[in-house]
Amino acid sequence: MSEFLQAKDHRRILHVDIDAFYAQVEMRDNPKLRQVPLGIGRDPDQHHGHGVIATANYIARQSGVHSAMGAIEAKKACPNLVFVAPDFDKYRTISAQIHAIFHEFTDMIEPVALDEAYLDVSANKMAAPTLAAQLRHRIWEETHLTCSVGVSYNKVLAKLGSEHHKPNGVTVIPHELAQDFMLKLPIRKFRGVGQKTLEKFEKLGVKDGRDLFAMSLDDLRVHFGSFGDVLYWQARATHFSPVKDRSVRQSVGKESTFEFALHDRAQIEAAFKDLAEKVVANMTKRKLLGRTLTVKIRDDQFKTQTKGITQPTTFDLDPAFMARQAMLIFDELYPDGFSIRLLGITFSNIVEQKYEAVSLFDRF
Repeated sequence: MSEFLQAKDHRRILHVDIDAFYAQVEMRDNPKLRQVPLGIGRDPDQHHGHGVIATANYIARQSGVHSAMGAIEAKKACPNLVFVAPDFDKYRTISAQIHAIFHEFTDMIEPVALDEAYLDVSANKMAAPTLAAQLRHRIWEETHLTCSVGVSYNKVLAKLGSEHHKPNGVTVIPHELAQDFMLKLPIRKFRGVGQKTLEKFEKLGVKDGRDLFAMSLDDLRVHFGSFGDVLYWQARATHFSPVKDRSVRQSVGKESTFEFALHDRAQIEAAFKDLAEKVVANMTKRKLLGRTLTVKIRDDQFKTQTKGITQPTTFDLDPAFMARQAMLIFDELYPDGFSIRLLGITFSNIVEQKYEAVSLFDRF
């Protein structure tokens, strides 16, 4: 076992977590919500006391409001809490856009939720902290959302890193600092330690990673069963699980931000045609098809609107058709004057292309 620990883990893994995702999206889309305690959930006064908090902004969290808290309990903790009903279709669309950005850096991606994922960037020649900085910039540039990123050589340390400086922070935990980081970590922050496990540790007098490190593997197995092995290796800054990449991308998209706002319909048509050609080229190269086509539009007031079309079968990879569909959506959302700063087209509900389209006029 000691010989194994001498082997250095050379992986480079990022854990990306969008800060208070649902709440941040609503604050982005309605700036009036930025300075108030916000809970994403149904107002108990309007729904007979039912409902739970999906997430809360950081102002509300200062009053003790947190995810999975009952709406009534949340209102008691923060009487001036503002409730906004969740819009999961919108969140899924934005999540697809963020995951498309992830694929600009690596295809070794393990989604955890709509708002977080592990990325194995070992194959990228650029330094991992630099990649983290570029990734955060790309997400902000395309979505105006902040994220926190942990950078390390295994998933546990990367996850702990993203939690260490929130919101909107980056924490790098290299090999030479990892063991000291884990020794100082409060026991409640170890992965998998819930309330019952924490109570056991309190009885054992274990307060932090240093106390945990001092326990033998046999003692940990006696008290915690198979989870004792996980705790033993965590205390030694070691985690074996790889980033479990998906064989098929969750979405493929392209966006353009304009230095000068677009006011002319012909400019919009040209922009959608260019975006559609790039998306189709990417889908064709990867032999992918999609059932949902989503258009994203942001005006010069940073109001962002997204609207998608889902059909039972996959769309044909026809740039002209895609551009026409995008214009239909645009005309529906902006029937009159407009001032547009960003346009985007994204395919989601992705499947692998099981056949290769062949023209009747191709020569063999």
